[in-house]
Amino acid sequence: MAKKQKRWTYSPSKPKVPESIKSSVKAKADELVDTVLKPQHIKPPPDDMVLNYVVDIYTKWYRNYFYFCAKYANPGPYAISPHFETKFARLEYAGKERYHLSYMRHTDKWWEIYQDLSLDECLDTIRDDPLFMP
Repeated sequence: MAKKQKRWTYSPSKPKVPESIKSSVKAKADELVDTVLKPQHIKPPPDDMVLNYVVDIYTKWYRNYFYFCAKYANPGPYAISPHFETKFARLEYAGKERYHLSYMRHTDKWWEIYQDLSLDECLDTIRDDPLFMP
């Protein structure tokens, strides 16, 4: 039986997000959600009540990632759960107040399409680019 060989690999650590940056990102993103995304995407429930529809949009931090999330109602007669959550945009803190911006593809994989953007550039992109729709 062959003996397994140990190998050293380089694994750079990601920068830790300072609390001051977390709070400022959350405040600006929540303003975008309240003023643009919610009025644009949250509509009254449809009459047929069979298809899923957005009932809430919110943001949250998880480690070095900041997510934009949408909560959907699932009113169909065969629904497993009355609501479910999806994440549709992700900012990864890259250090020095720069971020990598990704969207969730139809394959349930994050696809990073912008790198080293400022927070304002990220929020403008989420607002204007149709890839970042809930």
